[in-house]
Amino acid sequence: MALRSLALRPLDPLRSIKMKLGVLVAATVTAAAALTWLGLRVHLGPSRTFPLVIVLSLLLTQLLARGMTSPLREMTAAAQAMAAGDYHQRVTATSSDEVGALAAAFNQMAEDLDSADRTRRDLIANVSHELRTPVAALQAQLENMVDGVTEPTPATLELSLAQTERLTRLVTYLLDLSRVEAGASALTITEIGVGDFLEEVAQSLSMVEAAKNLRYVVDVTPEDLSLEADAERLRQIVVNLLQNAIRHSPGDGEIRLDAYPQDDDVVIEVSDDGPGIAPQDRERVFERFARGGATSSGGTGIGLAIVRWAVDLHGGHVEVADSPVGKGATMRLVLPATAHPAPGVSTSTPG
Repeated sequence: MALRSLALRPLDPLRSIKMKLGVLVAATVTAAAALTWLGLRVHLGPSRTFPLVIVLSLLLTQLLARGMTSPLREMTAAAQAMAAGDYHQRVTATSSDEVGALAAAFNQMAEDLDSADRTRRDLIANVSHELRTPVAALQAQLENMVDGVTEPTPATLELSLAQTERLTRLVTYLLDLSRVEAGASALTITEIGVGDFLEEVAQSLSMVEAAKNLRYVVDVTPEDLSLEADAERLRQIVVNLLQNAIRHSPGDGEIRLDAYPQDDDVVIEVSDDGPGIAPQDRERVFERFARGGATSSGGTGIGLAIVRWAVDLHGGHVEVADSPVGKGATMRLVLPATAHPAPGVSTSTPG
């Protein structure tokens, strides 16, 4: 098949349509002249030579033109298949001219559509799973109380509340994700005292996530450390990082929130005592619906993607700090101390 394709596309090395058309015309004219000379030389006569030359010239033109236009036919067939939902279609992009560039762009578009389709399927699967689990648990608990199987004691009500909070958290994630898709990029910049801010966030989550009996240690140096940021977005970032740490921490473990200045930036680190994140997963965990292989424990795969989006809006970056696998994980957040949002992000201050 490969040899046949190459035989039908001998003009692929030429780098422009104009050159190919020039070669096509030159080859056809040369062949016609040579065949006419040969026919007259062997005394075939004009009545037989000219029809023969015309037929052979048309065959040569058809052969060369078919090779030039075959990528366009492939793209037409692939586009029709993609319209029917098959995003695995690709076209042969061996030519070096404008058609080859178009074929390469088509393949990239097909790859992007295939990736988007996989993301859509992952979203449906993840959301369905994450919604089904707390809904089923909450339904079972309420049915047991309605049927008199269990009494509505503080313990059972606390379990129901935990499932409701899990549903609320998932809905919040999905709303945040919709903002990412919509390109929401406005920030309301205020000066934030880092120490008080981290203490408040840790305290609010410690009351909600009390079942594991975790210890929260906040260490800010210097004590009056501050930065300019959108308070709502910064809270969103830290809450997601803390929830990730809570999910992977063992019972009675410790979660640390450390903050310190670094050049013109403020560094905030959230550390836990969990199993850690393997080096090959440390970049992937910030992708949508991705989960660290050894550390996956029921997360949605959305939270850390939202963290990266919110950090990027502020002109900062977030990463998994180096630490031995099995010795916990540290998420390192670096934000400009003085507001320096990403290009295109509109800012305002409270009036």
